Amino acid sequence: MHNPVRVLVFGPSKRFLSGITYFTIRLANALNGVMNVQVVQFRHMLPKFLFPGRKRVGEDLLNERYEAGIKTYDFLDWFNPFSWARAFSITRKADAVVFPWWTSSVAHMYFFIELLCRKKKIIIIEYHEAIDPLEDSIFILSLYAKLMGKIIPSLACRYVAHTRFDRDLIIGRYHLPVEKISIIPHGLYDQYKKIGRAEAKEALSIKEEYVILFFGLLRPFKGVKFLIEGFEGIPKELMANTRLFIVGEAWEDRESVDRARRSEYRDNITVVDRYISDDEVSLYFSASDVFVAPYTRESHDPSAVAHIAMSYGMPVIASRVGGIKESLGTYEGTVFVEPENPGEIAKAIQALHGDRVRYPVPPELRWNVIAQQWDDLIRTIMQEEMRQ
Repeated sequence: MHNPVRVLVFGPSKRFLSGITYFTIRLANALNGVMNVQVVQFRHMLPKFLFPGRKRVGEDLLNERYEAGIKTYDFLDWFNPFSWARAFSITRKADAVVFPWWTSSVAHMYFFIELLCRKKKIIIIEYHEAIDPLEDSIFILSLYAKLMGKIIPSLACRYVAHTRFDRDLIIGRYHLPVEKISIIPHGLYDQYKKIGRAEAKEALSIKEEYVILFFGLLRPFKGVKFLIEGFEGIPKELMANTRLFIVGEAWEDRESVDRARRSEYRDNITVVDRYISDDEVSLYFSASDVFVAPYTRESHDPSAVAHIAMSYGMPVIASRVGGIKESLGTYEGTVFVEPENPGEIAKAIQALHGDRVRYPVPPELRWNVIAQQWDDLIRTIMQEEMRQ
């Protein structure tokens, strides 16, 4: 029988609630079944005024919790070197360390710990997001992210990407050796309750028979404006009994919110421009008939929110871009459309209208399968280290 591997996972605390927060919790809980897991959390990840969701920093909107067997530490501050030193002291006791990469704002803390480790520790960079779209759009931040995006991996020993597309992206951007990159999928977000459709629709005061859902933070690369235009293109006889829900906090995409409110069919569009608590997530997905991920040509990462839709067995209309093609490629309920093409979105909505079929979950996206891949990877690295 294997001895339990001591793995340390870094990630944001719940006060900086975003997609990476959910992912870190689900990953740690999955690994806890096969490893001895601890988590170090970023208490203050970056200056608050720089965080787009700063209005809700510190609010506890998350039902998901670390399992009882996982020891968590919540002390890491971007401005406090003493907290970095404390994180290093915990790192020293671990067999392997997982550093998620999604923003360069945490890079200086990773760098400090890596320097002290002097490559004597198994450090794995998990590319949750290979390139942050906001950072990449600001010249100074982009330069810093590219610089640290090369330094941080140079001090690690292995890397994990969610898709082959992301693997090729980080090879091209950071010049990492392909043999050092493992592809382990992003798991399902299957923690949400399933509520009866009629009950959920009543709770949300939905009168229409057919419900289309976009869910998640509104950012330009999500392509919501193309979804709105596509929705406006469906036949009027279908429009009369159809509602489009655009649910999520508008970070950098006020244009889509304004577009929805000016629409000729605005009476059939509901915009919920705020962060949605976990309790409400179940309502929106249980009440909806189809999920749409209309991401643009600039997109590359898998749509994490589509992993909620898959757990509900819903049909998914998704742009044929980046890692989305792979993360949804084995899901039978996916209808792919060309990015930035409202006409194709309208046709897909029309084709699925009235569809009540629920589709099976791809087994490779279940967390127990993913945890085993992580376990295999870390043990392989440990064996290689012992032979050297």
